[in-house]
Amino acid sequence: MTQPTPEVRVATAADFDDVAELLGDAFHDPYNAESREVARGVFEPDRSLLARDGGNLMAHAAAFTRALTVPGATVPAAHVTMVAVATTHRRRGLLRTLMHRQLREIHDAGREPVAVLWASEGRIYPRFGYGLAAQRLSLDCPATTELRLPEPTSAPGTLRLAAPAAVQPELARLYDRLRVDRPGWSDRDERWWRYVLNDPPGERGGATARRALLHDGPDGLDGYALWRSRQEWQRTGPTGLVQVDEVVAAGPDAYLALWRTLLSVDLTRRLTYFRAAVDDPLLRLVDEPRQLGPQLLDALWVRVVDVPAALAARRYATAVDLVVEVTDTLLPENTGRWRLTGGPQGATCARTDDPAELACDVRCLGELYLGGAGLTALAAAGRVRELRPGTLAAAGPAFGWHRAPAPMDIF
Repeated sequence: MTQPTPEVRVATAADFDDVAELLGDAFHDPYNAESREVARGVFEPDRSLLARDGGNLMAHAAAFTRALTVPGATVPAAHVTMVAVATTHRRRGLLRTLMHRQLREIHDAGREPVAVLWASEGRIYPRFGYGLAAQRLSLDCPATTELRLPEPTSAPGTLRLAAPAAVQPELARLYDRLRVDRPGWSDRDERWWRYVLNDPPGERGGATARRALLHDGPDGLDGYALWRSRQEWQRTGPTGLVQVDEVVAAGPDAYLALWRTLLSVDLTRRLTYFRAAVDDPLLRLVDEPRQLGPQLLDALWVRVVDVPAALAARRYATAVDLVVEVTDTLLPENTGRWRLTGGPQGATCARTDDPAELACDVRCLGELYLGGAGLTALAAAGRVRELRPGTLAAAGPAFGWHRAPAPMDIF
C-alpha cells in the first residue's frame, strides 16, 4: 500500500528539540543537556527543512551560514548539516526530497555558490552532485620512545597550558589570521567557538577535560593545540592516551614545539589525531613516519551550486583558459558549456558556444574545487573526458594549489 509523502516545510525555533531527538536517534548518540543548548545556539530555523507525519518529526536537513576558504579566496558556503530520516520512514524518498529542495533554495537565493558537508557515509551524497573535495589523515601512533622529532634549530619560544574557554580570544585571533590561507577551513564567530570548545563531562569517554597548549614566539601567540588525555595502565606500567583535536601553527618553530610536547606527555604511550591534513608536516618531521599509522579517509564534500559564480570565486595556481561542458541533472541551469579564464589574481566564468575541451558532471567540479583532487586522476577514473588532446596536461596544474585542503570543523 502506497503511503503519502509527508509535506516538507521550513522549521521554526520551536522545532529544535524534536530535531535534536531525531538526530540523537539517527546517529545513536543522544544530545546531553549542555550540548543541546550549544547546538541550539548555532541552529538556523529558516535554513532548516523538515517533514512531519502525524505530528512526529520524520526527516530533517539544515544548513549553516558560514564562509569557506578556497584556493586564494573565501566564499560564502552553505554548510549542510543535521540530515536524518527516522527509521520508520526510510525508503520513501524523504532524503531525496529534502536535498533537492535545499539545493534549489540555495541556488535561487544566489548568495552561496557552493555547499559543503561531512558525510556519515560516502555513498549517500554523490547522487546529489557532491564530490569528495578534501581528505584527511587519521593518525594512531606510539608516543615517547617510538617516535623522535628533531631538536629545535632556533631560540625556543614558551609553552603554556590553559583552559580553552579562558584563552578563546587568543585562539580566535590566530585562527582568523591563518584561516585565509588554508582551503577547507570555515570561519568561526563567537557562537561557533562556543560550539567547537564545548566539552561536557558526559562526552569525554573517561578522558580529561580538553586542554589548550599554547606556544608564544617573539611576537606573541603563534601556535596552539587542543587535546586531552586518558589514563590507561597495564601490569607493567602506564599506557595512557593523548587525544589531539586540533593543531594550528603559524610557522615551523611553533609546530615542532607543540608536537614535541604532545608526543612526550608523562605516563602516556599512544596518541591519536583524527583530522590531520594530507600534507601535514608531522609526516616529514618524525624519524619513522610509518609509526604514525596514517589512514586516508574522506572529509569535506563540496557541491557546486552555481557553476559560473563558483569557478570565478576561487583562484588558480597557473593561467587557465578552458571551455568545459558540465552536466547537472538537479540544477539544469549549470548544464552547458562554460569558458573559465583565470589565474592566481582572479578568474571569470561565462556561458559560451565555443567547442568544449573537457566534459564532466557537476560532481567532478566539486572534487576539484578546493584544489585537492587531480584533474588527470579524475580523467583516469573516467570521470572527466578530454575533448581536445593536450587539455588535461595544460589545465591540470591550474586546479591545484600550494596547500592541500585541510578539514577542521566537523559540523
